[in-house]
Amino acid sequence: MEAALLGLCNWSTLGVCAALKLPQISAVLAARNARGLSLPSLLLELAGFLVFLRYQCYYGYPPLTYLEYPILIAQDVILLFCIFHFNGNVKQAMPYVAALASSWFVLALQKWIIDLAVNFCTFISAASKFTQLQCLWKTRDSGAVSALTWSLSAYTCATRIITTFMTTNDFTILTRFVIMLALNIWVTVTVLRYRKTAMKAE
Repeated sequence: MEAALLGLCNWSTLGVCAALKLPQISAVLAARNARGLSLPSLLLELAGFLVFLRYQCYYGYPPLTYLEYPILIAQDVILLFCIFHFNGNVKQAMPYVAALASSWFVLALQKWIIDLAVNFCTFISAASKFTQLQCLWKTRDSGAVSALTWSLSAYTCATRIITTFMTTNDFTILTRFVIMLALNIWVTVTVLRYRKTAMKAE
């Protein structure tokens, strides 16, 4: 029973993450603008994903418990290029991509670096959500922000809470997923709220 639940959570998380950012990418491409999306939020999210992936690889955790992160990072990089494309200069994305790529190697140089980084990872990821919330509060317009993407993010956090309990039981990872679950739900509700406001105004 436990093995079946673990398998269901792992594979459903991978399945959801394979398409997690596609509604957001699709919404940006359809709107032909990145209105409502926060670049700082996306960069913080990317940094958080990268640190978290590196931490789990470094400590040799089971691949099925973190395999979604390379997929999410790839989709976020596509989204990053979309934002810069619609803001008029794709080349401006390159320094960010280079910094993220080089940090992969720096994080694993010493054990204390990766341990310190993962403790900041939760704050980085939480900051990315708050940055997106601030962008929504400021503009009062959900624009091209996809509620489906944020609700799917909440789902994956919930499944990862279960899989972490059943495998590594790492307190740092559990804390991160609980906080991210709450914040993803908050962003989803905010996006839907401003979407309804915009529809009433029309």
